[in-house]
Amino acid sequence: MPQGYIVKALSGYYYVLPEGAVLHETKTITCRGRGVFKNRNITPLVGDRVMYEETENGEGTVTEILPRISELIRPPIANVNVVVLVFSVTEPVLNLQLLDKFLVHIENTGIDVLLCFTKSDLLTEDDSSLAKEMTVSELKRITELYEQIGYTVLKTSSKLQEGVEAILQHLDGAVSVFAGQSGVGKSSLLNEMISGLNLETNAISQRLGRGKHTTRHVELLPLPNGGLVADTPGFSQLDFMEVEAEGLGSCFREFAAIAEGCRFRGCLHLHEPNCKVRDGVAEGTIAASRYDHYLLFLTEIKDRKRRY
Repeated sequence: MPQGYIVKALSGYYYVLPEGAVLHETKTITCRGRGVFKNRNITPLVGDRVMYEETENGEGTVTEILPRISELIRPPIANVNVVVLVFSVTEPVLNLQLLDKFLVHIENTGIDVLLCFTKSDLLTEDDSSLAKEMTVSELKRITELYEQIGYTVLKTSSKLQEGVEAILQHLDGAVSVFAGQSGVGKSSLLNEMISGLNLETNAISQRLGRGKHTTRHVELLPLPNGGLVADTPGFSQLDFMEVEAEGLGSCFREFAAIAEGCRFRGCLHLHEPNCKVRDGVAEGTIAASRYDHYLLFLTEIKDRKRRY
């Protein structure tokens, strides 16, 4: 039985590229999933390596999903090596709480993450009267914070075509996915990275302060360096259905690095004595903003447990 991998999922169909074929040089097989997947509550995902059988009409049926090395629920994709978490410096304004929430979800999967701050051409100078806009020095402070935690941070501008080569170098040969809030410039950046690509882009809603969902499905696209990247619908909200309270701290890299020194095993870093994480906040080695977000997320997880 032939093997391949799903490069697009849309309206109940799975578009399977035969094993060994080159994306966009070989026609994909349009497949349906077997009913057994629904009975087992299993959904084939873009990125899945699968076995399939062709039907007489030239289409096919996905019969088996091969073991995954990774899986994301939001966006729904499998076998990813790198998540590129894309946030704009403004329009919409950089939301660090939402950024940290995305990071928690990615850290929980164990997939590598690359931070990308887009629209750097919209930064204002430090002496600007536009108080609501992100300034050069403020972005530098934020960048240094996340680099100290251990993340790679890149700044890009699709308008000025800056940072595109740096992104491509980091994704060389990898299977990656772009994720982040709507309207931050994911599609614009991909249009610059892939010659001839013309993904739809939309302006930011001034009333809502966020973008429209210009990407409506998940699809893998070939990069010029041989890697694959998926554009995905943006998300303005995420829940914590896959994260437990006891595991939240390990999704904050700087917490995990010192939490073994806490007095109590399973320390939630709230009111426990001799908590190394709270000591780090007090000493300034852990950013107060990160700890505040941890507390918010912990409350959200506990509230979810009480509801369900």
